[in-house]
Amino acid sequence: MRAIVVEKQASPVAPNISLNSDWPSPAEPEQGQVIVKTLCSAFNHMDLWVGRGVPGLKLDYPRVSGCDGCGEVLSVGPGVDESWIGKRVIYNAAIVVPDQSRPHDPPSSTMCPNYELIGEHHFGAHAEMFACPVENLAALSEDADPIEAAAFGLCALTAYSMMTTKGDLRPGQSVLITGIGGGVATSALAIAKHMGCPVAVTSRHQWKLDKAIELGADHTILDEGQDWSRDLRSWTNKRGVDMAVDSVGKAAHLNCIKSLARGGAYVTPGCTTGPDATTDLARIFWNQLRILGSTMGTNDEFKEVVSLFNSGSLKPVVDQVFSPADCKKAYERLEAGEQFGKIVVDWR
Repeated sequence: MRAIVVEKQASPVAPNISLNSDWPSPAEPEQGQVIVKTLCSAFNHMDLWVGRGVPGLKLDYPRVSGCDGCGEVLSVGPGVDESWIGKRVIYNAAIVVPDQSRPHDPPSSTMCPNYELIGEHHFGAHAEMFACPVENLAALSEDADPIEAAAFGLCALTAYSMMTTKGDLRPGQSVLITGIGGGVATSALAIAKHMGCPVAVTSRHQWKLDKAIELGADHTILDEGQDWSRDLRSWTNKRGVDMAVDSVGKAAHLNCIKSLARGGAYVTPGCTTGPDATTDLARIFWNQLRILGSTMGTNDEFKEVVSLFNSGSLKPVVDQVFSPADCKKAYERLEAGEQFGKIVVDWR
């Protein structure tokens, strides 16, 4: 089968990408698994981490990444209902790894799941077929667009989990989203607007702010390295925002903390400008702020957010669609950070 292959670990990533026309097809599905024929697959920042190497994780190369994909179920393994065959699906890339239970362990009621990723630890959807646990699938409506469906999954799940489950966002609360343009940020904007929340966004590019306004953003800030927290407080009549959704990290963290209202939540799924941010502990304790890290989400959360996609309530932003033959160009666009929304590969 055809597959987009990361030939070796290096940076930049794009020069080491190729389309392999003779990549081994997945074996027969195992217990609880299905084999999916890929219709479209989509890129995430994780694809770059797979190409550059993930600290602390040993990956063998060449390998196939791809944490997002839409396809049709071709076959099912033992224990899987055969009614899945022929269904159009998307999948949650996060596979829960059970923790080993030891005597006298404390209760794990507050522990988050330990995940492995389809597209990182396991070969992903940037190929004509891939394997997936059936419990990670969500069925799509019959009229679903495969391009939009492939672009929806992981970013929408990440934004939904951190904003609604962990961050406890309520309808009408004000939201700040930094670095608008990436998949998680545009998903966060869609979710916030669906909940009737006024939204402010930041970007280093005016054209991205203009696009965000078209998608419903209420306030924009051109981030040129200044302290823009005063701007946010002015926009909220000095109250501050109820939630800051920040995947920028080091360059934006302190401004986010200074922009939050009392009891507000800072939620982060990543840190593209670095992890070693300067913060303000006095503001955090005095204003009783919540600092929340979030990685992906559960299968139940995934089915919840996919139901919003199937109903037409949420829709992803698609930046550009490439053919498999143009996979190197797709990686170049992702690596340059030029996109607004998701980059998709159409395998049909």
